[in-house]
Amino acid sequence: MKHLLLPLLALTLTTPAYALDPIIKNDYMIAYQAEGEFKDFKEAVSLAITERGMVINNVSHIGDMLERTGKDMGIKESKVYGEAEALEFCSATVSRAMMEADVHNIVFCPYIISVYTLLTEKDKVYIAYRRPQLVGSEKSRQSLQAVEKLLDDIVRQAAEW
Repeated sequence: MKHLLLPLLALTLTTPAYALDPIIKNDYMIAYQAEGEFKDFKEAVSLAITERGMVINNVSHIGDMLERTGKDMGIKESKVYGEAEALEFCSATVSRAMMEADVHNIVFCPYIISVYTLLTEKDKVYIAYRRPQLVGSEKSRQSLQAVEKLLDDIVRQAAEW
């Protein structure tokens, strides 16, 4: 297991300098806000993921699904978001270290970053992720901190694009 924890430790020690602060930060999520076009920031998130050597497994079109099902349910104002999508991906290195630290950490994978606009603020784009809960042994908590750092680095890079 040491072979994976060494790169993981290096990952946690090298933090790029970002000027952006989250607009929402609580126990379960972190969200950043940027001004611009939804499609540009979705692409920035996608690039920030793929340039780290990871593959996007799935893109959930959450806004479209809510609008479609709202209409099916007879809801007059069926739109909840301007646009909203979630990108799902995984990191072989970070995920393996996380699960080697505690096999039950499988529940934290895959990782998801959401990109969305609100109906009332179409020029503002939100980029957010669910925070992994720091649970288990010290090695488990360290590995989950590395997951959060990875997510935060991707989101900050995209938000400052």
